[in-house]
Amino acid sequence: MAKRSRKTKLKMDNPAGYRILVQGALDKSWSDRLSGLEITVVTEDDDFVVTKLWGEVLDQAALFGVLNALYDLHLPLISVDLLNDDDVYTIYKQVQELMEA
Repeated sequence: MAKRSRKTKLKMDNPAGYRILVQGALDKSWSDRLSGLEITVVTEDDDFVVTKLWGEVLDQAALFGVLNALYDLHLPLISVDLLNDDDVYTIYKQVQELMEA
């Protein structure tokens, strides 16, 4: 993934990395349907379940396809964040720590 800063001008037809958080659990088998995004389900202390999806999508149309699929699954959207390379590394480390716990 090319390094992007917050000041980089995005284009509709370029790939970009995103982190999407939704309320509820989504099985990892949905990854292929959701542009190959990595899927991690986290249960917080108060049994609040959040699914974290992250990775690179082909373009803005693919991003909207992912968001529409999540809407169709009735998973409330918490946030959508544009990622740079540092963000991706941080998320990767967090996922590794969760899997080791």
